[in-house]
Amino acid sequence: MTDHATTAFRSSRRNALKMAGVAGGTLASLRGVHAQSPSTEQIRIGLIGCGGRGTGALQQALSVDGSNVKVTAVADAFEQNIDRTLRAINKMEDKVDLPKERQFHGLDAYLKVLDHCDMVILATPPGFRPTHFEAAINAGKHVFMEKPVCVDSAGARLVLEVAKKADETNRKVVVGLQRHYQDSYRQTIKRVRDGMVGEIIGGQVYWNGSGIWYRKREPDMNEMQFQVHNWYHFNWLCGDHICEQHVHNIDIANWFLDMLPESAFGVGGRQNRIPGQPSEIYDHHAVNFSYPNGVRIASQCRQFPGGKNRVDEEFQGTKGFVKIGQITDYSGKVLWQYEGPTKSKSKEAGGSTNPYQVEHNELQAAIRNDTPLNNAYYGATSSFSAVLARTATYSGKPQNYQELLAADFNLMPDNLTWESTPPVVPDKDGNYAIPMPASYKIGGKMA
Repeated sequence: MTDHATTAFRSSRRNALKMAGVAGGTLASLRGVHAQSPSTEQIRIGLIGCGGRGTGALQQALSVDGSNVKVTAVADAFEQNIDRTLRAINKMEDKVDLPKERQFHGLDAYLKVLDHCDMVILATPPGFRPTHFEAAINAGKHVFMEKPVCVDSAGARLVLEVAKKADETNRKVVVGLQRHYQDSYRQTIKRVRDGMVGEIIGGQVYWNGSGIWYRKREPDMNEMQFQVHNWYHFNWLCGDHICEQHVHNIDIANWFLDMLPESAFGVGGRQNRIPGQPSEIYDHHAVNFSYPNGVRIASQCRQFPGGKNRVDEEFQGTKGFVKIGQITDYSGKVLWQYEGPTKSKSKEAGGSTNPYQVEHNELQAAIRNDTPLNNAYYGATSSFSAVLARTATYSGKPQNYQELLAADFNLMPDNLTWESTPPVVPDKDGNYAIPMPASYKIGGKMA
């Protein structure tokens, strides 16, 4: 990573912490006309990716208290997904302006949305994110984009490059790593930064849960359509669950350490094979991350039915232990206990403590008040940290962050159409090759 990107990575995290409750600041109106008070001009919202998370993000964007917003364009690869989004927002009709001619579908539909919005929500399969982010910033849009923001080295480099352009053009960017917007995390890291536990010297991060959804092949689907429809099971689209899901916890390690990993080494595999559900991704990964100054983070994620689930992070410092919401010394004495809302979501979807809602509250506040907000740097570096870990488990060899970031490693097809051949295809029995250390390659070379 360049020095500029490292500085911006740290600055963007700290700005996210400082943004809580932001309501003032110097204003520039949404379309470039300067004023002396916060803008009340309508924010036109576009949605690209009408799945469950995209629809939820749209509902939250439309639920910001007192905000003059309206959804004016939507797009998805599949037309039927748009219908689901429309049903979900049908009770918010005063904030919906979606005639049929602004409902787009297809692999190039994202470009059409950008002509009809001021802010865009990017919630397609992650493999598309770098290209969609570039198009949105080039079109002058503010952006909310879901994590992860890349699945390979080329995507990470592109997001970091576009992040700089977002700064240069004063576009606001929020990434859906919502723990940055959760009060218990913000309050915990404040104590860490204040020195309550000394220097962090190690930690453990987990996303151990049960299985993930699988979508069957619909009649008349070709291979490209099936893979986009069933995107969670293909690395070029999702990056494996270590990227799509465990990125949350890896991101917290980077945030609390205020560093990026230097290398990763780990193991993984696919143990649970369900007949009729061929998949390319692993169902478990165990990775050791090495950070500067000898700091180590142990990472686990798995998708097994049965077993004990665990999704959390903990760290060890020179003065004590850190769990989210609690800090203790080595004798077990509680030095600090969080006393605010304990659930990651408030009881009401639009509640002020729901981090999914806070993301949109603060994004729209930054737009209206023209305050700095760009999560794209840490979105890229945390997403790429997960790519680093996945590459280590697939290859069975240690992977260096800087070397992999610079590698010729691009999973995306050169020409993406419904008629294109996907990067992976099934064998004669309908199964997909599972990455194995003896044969896994990066950029055409042995890992």
